[in-house]
Amino acid sequence: MRLPFTKMHGLGNDFAVIDCVSQPLQPNAEQIAALADRHLGIGFDQLLLIEAGSSDQAEFRYRIFNADGSEVEHCGNGARCFAKYVHDKGLTQSNPVLVETVNRVLSLELTQDSLVTVNMGVPNFDPASLPLQRKEEAQSYKTTVTIAGRDLPIQFSALSMGNPHAVVFVENCETAEVETIGPALGQHPDFPQGVNVGFLQIVTRNECRLRVYERGSGETLACGTGACAAVAAARSLDLVDSRVRVRLRGGELEIDYQGPGSELTMTGPAVTAYEGSVEL
Repeated sequence: MRLPFTKMHGLGNDFAVIDCVSQPLQPNAEQIAALADRHLGIGFDQLLLIEAGSSDQAEFRYRIFNADGSEVEHCGNGARCFAKYVHDKGLTQSNPVLVETVNRVLSLELTQDSLVTVNMGVPNFDPASLPLQRKEEAQSYKTTVTIAGRDLPIQFSALSMGNPHAVVFVENCETAEVETIGPALGQHPDFPQGVNVGFLQIVTRNECRLRVYERGSGETLACGTGACAAVAAARSLDLVDSRVRVRLRGGELEIDYQGPGSELTMTGPAVTAYEGSVEL
């Protein structure tokens, strides 16, 4: 079948977006991985499938698949692209628009300056929410990862933004061992379902720099849920204020978070790159 798609990105974190409301589609992992190939396919970090809502809670449901074909729970940059897509395609006039993910309902609002604000909900520090195989809920944990035959102690914060995140605080995220520590911690036995690993450098109480190694995709230019998790972790340790600008390799996000028990919002851009079609 010939499949129309829209290529979009949020700060360089790129997606193929497919309307499954008018054309039902259930691609398998092998097909998704082939489409994600940057030499032989479309090329993307994640595939977003837009479906009709399954309840009265939301107009739409969207599913997220990594480049390796694995399905994940949440994607902050993808949520912003979703909001722009359904408005641009005339699928809704609601603003904000409510959308279901695997484990929550999101409120997505397009602002007058062409940005999108997403209510990401309340960050969850319960180890069972990731899951993380620790009994105690703590502000930081310690573990050991093995890299090229050497045992390296790692200290991190852990929380769920609807998907699992480990946040490692570093002095300089540009020199951090993202490509080695990222997969080693991301696949550590403490995280039976894997974890996204963020490397957070605090510049001031209102500005941070961040790199994220994502499950199933590797390091991406930006990770929306990773930025939210990083600010929530830093806020829980009183290292930042309630409004923080997070600088990622692909651009900037603004995170607003009052602290534990509060809902967190993320604001940033969503861009349409091009329209196309591909043989599936």
